[in-house]
Amino acid sequence: MSGTSKLRDTLLLALALAAMLAALAMVFVYVPTEKTSGIVQRIFYFHVPVAWVASLAFLVTFIGSILYLSKRTARWNALAAASAEVGVLFTTLILLTGPIWARPAWGIWWTWDARLTTSLVLWLIYVAYLLVRRFAGEAERGARLAAVVGIAGFIDVPLVFVTVNLWRTQHPTPLIFEGGLTTAMLITLLVCLAAFTLLYILLVRQATRLKTLESELRLLQRLREE
Repeated sequence: MSGTSKLRDTLLLALALAAMLAALAMVFVYVPTEKTSGIVQRIFYFHVPVAWVASLAFLVTFIGSILYLSKRTARWNALAAASAEVGVLFTTLILLTGPIWARPAWGIWWTWDARLTTSLVLWLIYVAYLLVRRFAGEAERGARLAAVVGIAGFIDVPLVFVTVNLWRTQHPTPLIFEGGLTTAMLITLLVCLAAFTLLYILLVRQATRLKTLESELRLLQRLREE
């Protein structure tokens, strides 16, 4: 790793930590408690950003998969795989934080409404993506098959977002675009979005670098065997 790359990673880590600390302070100290839902509403400031990051991650996987199939370069394959792993992690957080919020708000932990169901399907699609990469046998074959899954599976990402407009669901319509947030709430949400986006970039950079090194190691082993 070059000195410039190390410096960039250090700065990114510092920014991510600072943003996350600021987000935590704003969520638990600055922003007022929502009158209707009470203190449990504060999970909104984590639930929405992790949903955003999951969508961003799968978008990057979608683009990386297209570029890998068209160019067959290892860096696009590594980026797509790294972003999918982070996306699955954040989708898992969606499925965990959602019920914690839903229980006091709706009186139930889970219901098979359109948004929850499509979110679960999204998680299953990209878990399948990772399994294909892991168990397809030969690495390049697994990468090609996974790229197809990564492209086709992205169809579910916009579907998750439009469910509340297409069907009757337990979820409310997006408050951000309807002016349902006070200024303090909106500022806090934006800081949380920035913090989780920086965390995503940091995680994907590290995971992509690791996967690139793994690919180079496999190549060296293959050359050695020949």
